[in-house]
Amino acid sequence: MRTSPSLRRKLISVAALSAALLTTGTASVAVAQESAPRDTSAVPAAQTEAAPGTTAERLIVGYKSGAEEAKSNKAAEADAAAKGKEAGEDVDFQRRLGTGAALVDLGSDLTRADVADVVAEYQADPQVAYVVPDRLNKPKADPNDTEYAKQWDLYEATAGMNVPGAWNTTTGTGVTVAVIDTGYVTHSDLAANIVAGYDFIGDTAVSVDGDGRDSNPADPGDWYNANECGSGIPASNSSWHGTHVAGTIAAVTNNNKGVAGIAYGAKISPVRVLGKCGGYDSDIIDAITWASGGSVSGVPANSNVAKVINMSLGGDGACTSATQSAINAAVNRGTTIVVAAGNDNDNVANHSPGNCNNVISVAATNRSGAKASYSNYGSLVDISAPGGQTSTGTANGILSTLNSGSKTPSTESYAYYQGTSMATPHIAGLVALLKSANPSLTPAQIESAIKANARALPGSCSGGCGAGLADAAKTVQAVSGSGGGGSTGGTTFTNTTAVSIPDNGSAIESSIAVTGRSGNAPSTLQVGVDITHTYRGDLVIDLVAPDGTAYRLKSSSTSDSADDVNTTYSVNASSEVANGTWKLRVQDVAAQDTGRLNSWKLTF
Repeated sequence: MRTSPSLRRKLISVAALSAALLTTGTASVAVAQESAPRDTSAVPAAQTEAAPGTTAERLIVGYKSGAEEAKSNKAAEADAAAKGKEAGEDVDFQRRLGTGAALVDLGSDLTRADVADVVAEYQADPQVAYVVPDRLNKPKADPNDTEYAKQWDLYEATAGMNVPGAWNTTTGTGVTVAVIDTGYVTHSDLAANIVAGYDFIGDTAVSVDGDGRDSNPADPGDWYNANECGSGIPASNSSWHGTHVAGTIAAVTNNNKGVAGIAYGAKISPVRVLGKCGGYDSDIIDAITWASGGSVSGVPANSNVAKVINMSLGGDGACTSATQSAINAAVNRGTTIVVAAGNDNDNVANHSPGNCNNVISVAATNRSGAKASYSNYGSLVDISAPGGQTSTGTANGILSTLNSGSKTPSTESYAYYQGTSMATPHIAGLVALLKSANPSLTPAQIESAIKANARALPGSCSGGCGAGLADAAKTVQAVSGSGGGGSTGGTTFTNTTAVSIPDNGSAIESSIAVTGRSGNAPSTLQVGVDITHTYRGDLVIDLVAPDGTAYRLKSSSTSDSADDVNTTYSVNASSEVANGTWKLRVQDVAAQDTGRLNSWKLTF
């Protein structure tokens, strides 16, 4: 206790203090001759935390004006020591704040209950006006860009991608994203983040700029007349497509104008492959090679090698060996390739490069979080992201940088677009954030992390929309080790052997042997399921662990008349040993509809 009896104070018991807080009358007090056990639940969690979930290491104590401690550092120091002794903790006076309050240190190893004990000691002292945690503040990430409020795709709770929550950790600094597209038309809301690119269009009928390949990726416009790109195809104005895509990824942010970019600390290398009526595979293949640091004959070495490639483009048919070869080589060089699934409301298996291997294939969602009506779908889709749907209102599209010229460049502007072309740069921007937060990540690890930390699609999707809607904040937290319960993903094990599901019959099982893992399965084990069925409400689906424990993924429902199950479930399997034989058990429990398990996978 204190060395001077005149400074010694009577302590109000916690029980009496609680009573005083809960009644309006005068509460009796008890003199505590020695510390009584304290009910730390009487101290709200907020009074013990420096930030939500983070135990305070320091307290700010305000004394009443007549208290000796309000005027004397020595008295405040003695009081801190006395309070610590009563609470059984080491409490040290640090300094006087400008307001006269005392800052006291608690150390770094205290639990919430320990801090609550100290807080209760101070609260029980009638000469203490207040005691509060020295809270940890962080920069507020919401940018000051004038059009940011219109970017629902970044922040809205229903179907936004939770991007602002990632910005306190990373903004993409140090990462270059190659936008393989129509090139770039000058825009002041992008210019500071543009680095050198290249024009890979060799055919002057496509390039429009009057020359072949060169180091100038400027977009001269891709307009065309009716029937110029095929019989029956109507005329179209210039799209400035590459500039719109680039703005979503890395528009300059916090500049009091325009829009915010997802990875606004990253750089954009415009790589031009699309001109009038489109672009050739041969040019795109060279662009992939060059952008990722490979050599292309006749083209200078790339001084801005991209660790992320965005390809918001596509055509019909299978992924050719030529394109796949270029993609594989780029990925082997450490570049993650993000591609659009396509806008045909068709299975992505029919459209390249969304059906290529070694890419992140992106479907589009609307403002309610359902698959956009135009978006392709299927088991080859990896992830979904906001692509907008302007048929329900222009403002439900994706706002980004553009140009007002109908044919050739004019004044810079902003406009709403929709498409998987708009969804894809959301994921490319996220990849840039991840690569900046953790440069050692491989393309496979990045893809796994995005899938493992996606949330269930808020709306409906028939046909398969990948792992769900990407969550930027959760994924960044996972790879950066900054908390938040995310999963970095890992190795994926797959069974692609199709099994028929008997109508109203016995359960079928499909097995996956997991090897090479250490310890237990994760708390967010990802179970990807691809089932064709004409009434999915009939189905009961379980994941069976190696020890026989069953985890219910889906129950039957008489009201769910939709077709197919194409989704990824998250299972807390942390009590299960990872290695061993896992099974997917599927049973049809009602008559008249049939189906087939096409494939399933586990991502650890």
